[in-house]
Amino acid sequence: MVVIGTWNLENLFRPGEESGRPPDQSTYETKLDALAGTVDRIAPDVLAVQEVGEPAALDDLVARLAGSWATHLSAHPDSRGIRVGVLSRLPVDDTDDLSAFADGVGPVRATDGGALTEEMGRGALRVRVRTAAGEPVDVVTCHLKSKLLSYPGGRFDPRDESERARYGAFALYRRAAEAATVRDWANALLDGDGRGRSLVVCGDLNDEPGAATTQILLGPGGSEFGTPGFDRPDHGDAWRLWNTAPLIPEERRYSRVYRGRGELIDHVLISHRLLDRVEKVDSVVDRGLPSVTDDPRVRAVAGDSDHAPVVATFTG
Repeated sequence: MVVIGTWNLENLFRPGEESGRPPDQSTYETKLDALAGTVDRIAPDVLAVQEVGEPAALDDLVARLAGSWATHLSAHPDSRGIRVGVLSRLPVDDTDDLSAFADGVGPVRATDGGALTEEMGRGALRVRVRTAAGEPVDVVTCHLKSKLLSYPGGRFDPRDESERARYGAFALYRRAAEAATVRDWANALLDGDGRGRSLVVCGDLNDEPGAATTQILLGPGGSEFGTPGFDRPDHGDAWRLWNTAPLIPEERRYSRVYRGRGELIDHVLISHRLLDRVEKVDSVVDRGLPSVTDDPRVRAVAGDSDHAPVVATFTG
């Protein structure tokens, strides 16, 4: 059995005066204890993580975990310093970073009059682990551009509805470019052998399963879980990724609560080789999730993450 999960740890910083950091050591330790308790309970073999604010904070978390863990972080944080990473109890054979947009995807604009960019806001990371049976599994973690919008001057409220529309479009442009870039990376990793290569693409995709940006990551359509084409082999199986979201029990099929509504924005996608090995997929929402708004600053004093881990269990 192999357990692979993904979890947005929500601004994992050590205490400090900067925006988003815990205001004091007590708040920080409360959060670390809550995070560690959840990780120990779900007992993953590999955990993709997002919103790691600084390596030392992740070290503090790992020090509280049961067992021995290897830690790998992306070398490409965003402007706030948050980045993705992977914790693994399995042997790690290889790692790789990704930040530049795939050929032909960019550039895109992020602000009014701002410079065009050809890089992901937060780099993606690939870790190749080896299971107890000796099989290599590539795990890619990413954190796509947020739906929660920010505006010039550190504002989280727009000056008017035209500004809201523009910045919503800017965010969508970037999230789409990032999704296409990660999909291009998946193409290279699969190399037309999705039936033989084990690939997991996971992370905070910042949108729900039916969103266009999420769908970009799937590749060829037509064989999703629960559809008539699922059991019908076709040429797309060599390249396709399957979103495991439909396997999560319906009443638990969310990973964040936004303005009182549950939404599934954290995902685990798998290649064909892993389809028959999936035992179960779950979102760990029994911790209780707060309802968040468009202003993340109020979460600095939070004693836990506002996301639920999404965890897939595989045989072998």
